[in-house]
Amino acid sequence: MYVVCKEHVEIALDEFVDEYEGQAPDVYNLKEISFTAWSAPAKCEFCDHEPKYLIV
Repeated sequence: MYVVCKEHVEIALDEFVDEYEGQAPDVYNLKEISFTAWSAPAKCEFCDHEPKYLIV
């Protein structure tokens, strides 16, 4: 699972595909989803920008 800003979506997609042997991830806009037992982190996994996408 990756939580990333717009600039790092491609990197996260590449890493996901590499890690999960070619499986395509689901990409969600963080503003359009919510989970009762999970809150998005305050910053992107690759930089200090606000995350925009959840890749799972």
